[in-house]
This record gives sequence, structure tokens and C-alpha cells, in this order.
Amino acid sequence: MLRHEFRPGRLVAGAFLTLAGVIYAGDAGGTWETPWFAVIPLVVVGLCLAGAVGLLDLGIRRRRGARRTATDDGPGQEATAP
Repeated sequence: MLRHEFRPGRLVAGAFLTLAGVIYAGDAGGTWETPWFAVIPLVVVGLCLAGAVGLLDLGIRRRRGARRTATDDGPGQEATAP
């Protein structure tokens, strides 16, 4: 049983921000050298992609909800003909 709704936009944003953190952690640890401006495009692309995925998910949820309410009259209710 799910405890909360799955939000793919937040997952994408978190993945890109985690990647940015790993890049800076590697630079701070001396594993590699990263210019200060290298992570900015990564974060911007990640947030834009997360927004697009979030809007796509919102559209899918709206369509499913409209389809579900159009075909489901609810428990114990009968469809009436006009």
C-alpha cells in the first residue's frame, strides 16, 4: 500500500540535484577539478525536465480522473436514463 502519491517530477529534480552534489563533493574531496559554473546548466536542465515531467503527470492524472468519473457512478448508485 502506498503511503503517498508518486510524483515523478520531484524524483527527476532530486536526481539532478543529487548529481550536482556529487560533482561538488568530488571536487571538494580532490577526486577531480570542477569549474564553479559547470553545475549551473545541469541544475537548470534538471529543473526544466522535472517541470515538464510534472506537467505531463498532471495531464495524465486529470485525464484518468475525468475518465474515471465519467464511467463510474459510484457505489450503490444506478445510472438513470434521461
